[in-house]
Amino acid sequence: MQEKAIAMIPARYAATRFPGKLMQELAGKPIIRHTYDNTMATGLFDEVIVVTDSEIIFKEITDNGGRAVMSVHEHESGTDRIAEAAASLDVSIIVNVQGDTPFVKKEPLENLLREFNDASVQVASLMQPLTDPELISDPNYVKVAVDINFNSLFFSRSVIPYPRNKQIAIPYYEHIGVYAFRKSALLEFTSWPITPLEDAEKVECLRYLENGVPLRMVLTDFMGVEIDTPEDLERAKKENQPGN
Repeated sequence: MQEKAIAMIPARYAATRFPGKLMQELAGKPIIRHTYDNTMATGLFDEVIVVTDSEIIFKEITDNGGRAVMSVHEHESGTDRIAEAAASLDVSIIVNVQGDTPFVKKEPLENLLREFNDASVQVASLMQPLTDPELISDPNYVKVAVDINFNSLFFSRSVIPYPRNKQIAIPYYEHIGVYAFRKSALLEFTSWPITPLEDAEKVECLRYLENGVPLRMVLTDFMGVEIDTPEDLERAKKENQPGN
């Protein structure tokens, strides 16, 4: 892929469900450092930049040789946060790697970037199979339904699809908060007001669907635990080691 691609990691300190989570220690260093270091280690990007509202996170990254920038404005979403920082950059493709995904691996991100060989793709994102009934019904896990070409049809915290037919095997997919955008699509997103379904579900990518832009979904194997809650952090400590 010839187009310049960078990774941006939005890193908000005061997370609603787990304040300060990105500075929680996991296997000897803060979560945000695992995310940054593992994104760098993929070797896929011209640059990796943490975009944060926190001097603590900024210092953690820059003191350890990484690149970070401070947000100028307050932002409702990570997408808005990286759009502000990306507006002045000379870049074609921007990958938004969530700060709370410390188990970043090369192959899924490589597959995500490959989708942009299709000129019709404006936004792409990852999903993974979800099989645990408890997690399928958990509103903290955002589900996605796709068409036969793997374009997103809907995202929801509810169970989608609803299993009315109990006689068939129904695939469920969890949306993983790793996005890739053409720069123009990213900046367009921030020019749109928050949409009704987005506001109801508190799922920001619904803003794209409500404005007629599907996301090309890329199926990946289990990516490891996303750290949304203290319980997730405990699961991450038990089940995984970053970098494996």
